[in-house]
Amino acid sequence: MSLWTSPAIAEGPVLVELFSSQNCRSCPKAHRTLKAVSAEREDLLVLTWSVDYWDYLGDKDPMAMKESKDRQRGYTDRFGLRGPYTPQTVYNGLEQCAGSKRHNVDRALERLEAREALSVDLVRKGNKLRLSGRVPDLADIWLVDYLSGDANTTDMVNPVTRVTALGPWLGNSVELDIPVCDSGCAVIVQESGFGPVLATMVIAP
Repeated sequence: MSLWTSPAIAEGPVLVELFSSQNCRSCPKAHRTLKAVSAEREDLLVLTWSVDYWDYLGDKDPMAMKESKDRQRGYTDRFGLRGPYTPQTVYNGLEQCAGSKRHNVDRALERLEAREALSVDLVRKGNKLRLSGRVPDLADIWLVDYLSGDANTTDMVNPVTRVTALGPWLGNSVELDIPVCDSGCAVIVQESGFGPVLATMVIAP
């Protein structure tokens, strides 16, 4: 059965994406929730994407990026939502819910665990990343930089600072150079058009 008609578990940690704003009143609770979930589980990669559409309610969000808003719009269309909202969480591009309530987050993660595994592999070999597998259609390879460890002085979990397109992927085997990371970064392989996440790998700085 097609991966597109029967989305499955991706290679690597589960990608949990939080769309947030410093002017969103419910977002601090979402940050605390995802911080707690992330501390309890080693199989998650939480990334926080800051958006600017609530800036009119307060000061300009210094972490907001155009890429964050574009990414959330893609998910809004894909999930058939009336519009973007915060604090929205997205799980491997397959599930979404408000991230301020722990039971919503837990349920979304449980639904992912019931899916079958994908036949996509992303492995590190020396200074190279090797991606292999089969996909029905075009996928995108993204490099996402984020603040982690001592470099992260915010209340957010891994706030995103930069996104770089590493190229398209049509399946089979390809090799990529290991990117240089200032703080933390991850490679994300995702169905084109912000579809299901096929593979995720955290790259140590």
